[in-house]
Amino acid sequence: MVELRNPISVSEAIARIAAETRLLGSEQIPLGEAYGRILAQPLKALHDVPSFDRSPYDGFAIRAEDSAEASGMNRIAFKVVDHIGAGSVSSIRIGANEAVRIMTGAQLPEGADAVVMLEQTQEAGSSFTLRKPFRSGENISFRGEDMRLGEEILPAGSLIHPGTVALLATFGCNQAEVARLPVVGLLATGTELLETGAPLEPGKIRNSNGPMIAAQLKRMGVPCRMYAAAADRLEDLLETVRGALGECDCLITTGGVSVGDFDLLPAVYESLGAKVLFNKVAMRPGSVTTVAAAGKQFLFGLSGNPSACYTGFELFARPALLRMMGAQRIYPLHTRAVLGEDFAKPNPFMRFVRAVYDGQTVRPAGFNKSNAVSSIGRGNALLVLPGGTRGFKAGDSVDVLLPGMEEGSDLWML
Repeated sequence: MVELRNPISVSEAIARIAAETRLLGSEQIPLGEAYGRILAQPLKALHDVPSFDRSPYDGFAIRAEDSAEASGMNRIAFKVVDHIGAGSVSSIRIGANEAVRIMTGAQLPEGADAVVMLEQTQEAGSSFTLRKPFRSGENISFRGEDMRLGEEILPAGSLIHPGTVALLATFGCNQAEVARLPVVGLLATGTELLETGAPLEPGKIRNSNGPMIAAQLKRMGVPCRMYAAAADRLEDLLETVRGALGECDCLITTGGVSVGDFDLLPAVYESLGAKVLFNKVAMRPGSVTTVAAAGKQFLFGLSGNPSACYTGFELFARPALLRMMGAQRIYPLHTRAVLGEDFAKPNPFMRFVRAVYDGQTVRPAGFNKSNAVSSIGRGNALLVLPGGTRGFKAGDSVDVLLPGMEEGSDLWML
C-alpha cells in the first residue's frame, strides 16, 4: 500500500524541527581556533575601552584654557616640555602654556584636556603657536567611550567572526567558551550510487550528494562522518543507521525517502521508533523531505535529487544544527531583488529556484529541475517564489535567500 502523505508548509516544518531541538553544551577552545564558532556565553567588557584618556591624532596635548584668546591676529605660543609615543606615559604635569608632543594612541598627560593636531600648529624649535581656541575635551578619546566595564557587548549565540576575535583579544582572552559542534553523520543510500572516482556503469550514477553536503557542512565549520553507501536492503540500511546514531548527534541521509519499492527509510524510522516530524513539504524541489527525531537525535531524510537535496539541507538541516549550537541567526540571509527574466512556470507549491544574484538582479541559474546539478554549481542564491502564483515577469520584485553568507537572518519567515 502506498503511504499517504499530507504536505505541510515550509514554515510549519521549520517550527516542528525547532520544537525538538536541544542545545549541545559548550567547551573552551584556544582563541586562534574560535573563528566560525558560536559564543556560548555573553561577551562582557572586562575593563573600560579605551582604558585611559588618549590622543586619536599625532599632535600636542595642551590645557584648553591657555588657547582661549587665540586667533589669526593673536597667535598663542606653547612650549613643548615632553615627547611621548604610543605605549609611553609622560611623567610631567602640564602647566600654563606648556604642551607635550603626543602620538596617536598615547595616554594624555596630567593637566592636559585637549589635543591640537600637528597640521593646526606653526612650529618653531621647541615651541609652536596656535591661531584658534580649543574646547576642553576636543580631539580626545575618553576612557570607556567605546566599551564600559561590565557592559554586554555580544549576546550568547553570536557567530565569532574576525571582529569578535578582536574583541576577545582586547580583553586578554586566550580561550573562548563556544558551543560544542554537533557530530553529523552523512549517508547516501542507493545501490545505483558509485564513488566519485569510479568509472560510469550502465544504470549507475556517481554520488554527488554526499560530497556536496559535506561541503555545505564545512561551510558552517561542522565536520561530518561519512558512512558507506547502504545497499537497498532494509536489514543492511537499518544496521548502518543504528551504528551511525550510536556515534552522532544527527544523521543526514540522501535518497530513499520517496514511496518507491526501494525507498526504505520510512521503514527504518518505524523500526527505530523514531518520531516522524513530517514526510512531505509543500515546496519544490524537495517535497518528499522527511525529518524524524530518535530521542535527542535528528534524522534528516533529504531527497536523492541533487537540487532538492541542496535546498532541503539549507532550509531544514542547517538551521537545526545552528539552533543546536544556540546560534541567534539560523536562517539563510534574506533580501529582495529584481527578477532579471521571465519565470513563467506556475507555482502550486512554494518554489526555491537555484539562481544567480548580483546585488540587484536575480535570475535562474539555468536548468532547474530537481535532479539538476549544473544550476547548483552556477548559482549563489535561492530565488523564492510563493505558492499559488502563475508565474513572474522580468522586473518583478522577488525574495532571495543567500545561503553562502557568513551570517544569516534571525527572523526569516516564509
